[in-house]
Amino acid sequence: MTLLVVGGSGFLGSELVGRAVAAGHPTAATFATRPGSTGDIAWHALDLRASDRVEAVVAEVAPRVIVNATSGGADWAVTAEGPVRLAMAAAKYGSRLIHVSSDAVFSGTDVHYDESCRPDPLTPYGAAKAAAETGVRLVHTNAVIARTSLIIGDDRRSEHVRAVHELAAGSRDGALFTDDIRCPVHVGDLAAALLELATADSTGVHHLAGADAMSRHELGTLIARRDGLDAARLPSGLRADSSLPGGLDIRLDSRATRHRLRTTLRGARQFLAGEA
Repeated sequence: MTLLVVGGSGFLGSELVGRAVAAGHPTAATFATRPGSTGDIAWHALDLRASDRVEAVVAEVAPRVIVNATSGGADWAVTAEGPVRLAMAAAKYGSRLIHVSSDAVFSGTDVHYDESCRPDPLTPYGAAKAAAETGVRLVHTNAVIARTSLIIGDDRRSEHVRAVHELAAGSRDGALFTDDIRCPVHVGDLAAALLELATADSTGVHHLAGADAMSRHELGTLIARRDGLDAARLPSGLRADSSLPGGLDIRLDSRATRHRLRTTLRGARQFLAGEA
């Protein structure tokens, strides 16, 4: 299986590249600014806003499977339109596509969301992600939409881990909200699950979130304890009292996808606090 990881130099992308290479899959990857650290694969510069370049990379690599692990924030041209360009190229050259999406496509009104739930985003980022999902599925009917939640790792490559370290050190303003609930997932578990979907000829929508729903403050406390930081230094607050947009309590129900996978999507209390 030849694999192309789009966004391979990013946090999730680099984990995917490393695991794919270790598993013996012929692998190529793209980058926006600089190649990743894995030197024994082909790296391709790629701007998802450039249709001709997207098609050229897919044609050159001729991958069996493409995993889109990019993160363009609220930039509509990258986050909403870019995946559709990629899906069009994948369909043209006969490549399967796994598009990584986000729980930000939901508002939190219903709290619990399984794979059958329709997106109802509240933020520009969520709207871009929801638009990408729709466009990808229209132009590549066999694509996989893999929604996930907060991605946590073992070091500061994760933006959430980095934020906890900076808040504990007093070098960042802000607070960790006690009413902002998500289902964090470990980057290694997520990458393993995506590779499993890549080799299983899966299609449709899949939820790949961790087993534990928790507030960002509880998550920060667990990260601080794991990393030897003083959790008491972490400021707390209520997102409902802030001006930040977005849903409060958004829990991806991943049970249907978990039943199909060998990969275990651990809860944060397990992978951060060592619970069995």
